Amino acid sequence: MKPYVLITGASGGLGQCVARKLTTLGFSLALVSRNLEKITPLAEELDSLAIEADISTPEGADLALSTCLSNFQNPPSGLALCAGNTLIAPLHRTTPEQFRDCFSANFDTAYYTLQAYINQCLDKGQPGVAVLVSSVVARIGVVNHEAIAACKGAIESLTRSAAATYAQKNIRINAIAPGLMRSPLTERLFNTNTEKQLAAQYPLGRYGSVEDGAEAICWLLSNNSNWITGQIISVDGGFTAIRPMVRV
Repeated sequence: MKPYVLITGASGGLGQCVARKLTTLGFSLALVSRNLEKITPLAEELDSLAIEADISTPEGADLALSTCLSNFQNPPSGLALCAGNTLIAPLHRTTPEQFRDCFSANFDTAYYTLQAYINQCLDKGQPGVAVLVSSVVARIGVVNHEAIAACKGAIESLTRSAAATYAQKNIRINAIAPGLMRSPLTERLFNTNTEKQLAAQYPLGRYGSVEDGAEAICWLLSNNSNWITGQIISVDGGFTAIRPMVRV
């Protein structure tokens, strides 16, 4: 049986790109979303298992992993935690409801699904690999990103601690921290007036794409990175490391 990867947030731009890339690399897939209709076309295109589950709850995460086990007879060989949303708003204008929705979509989905996955790997004595998604805003202060920065900071802490705990079980856990990636989720940020300004923030002269993020995720899921764990890989065109030259 071919190795397979469980992808959360599979209806989003990043999740879809990861799915297509992994298929070309020879993986089978299990795709999970809260809305089955949103992932059914992709699942049919890639001949993949589609799972409807709310992974922001322990019960939903357990359902997703148990469905995988029922269909494949073993836990996923890899887990790509692509579920999430974003919130761009200053702290004083962020409502409790907005923050809870942001935290649930980004952190709860990752925490509960990773927990369910690790439980299966330990129960079956199987190695594993998981990749989470952080953000540059967890690594450097960016205006009006307090809520999402807090959520992604929690993702980074979870990644490091879980990697330490399960390294001796040969379960590798890493994350990527992308800069702005153009996708359906972020498309509202782009217009004729802002696109050039957004690109100018990045030393390499462009904003990112979901393909950039997907390449990094797929590499971390592959055996090519089999001596890497506990890392947060910046995929940000140099945003958090160097300053672009500004000509005036």
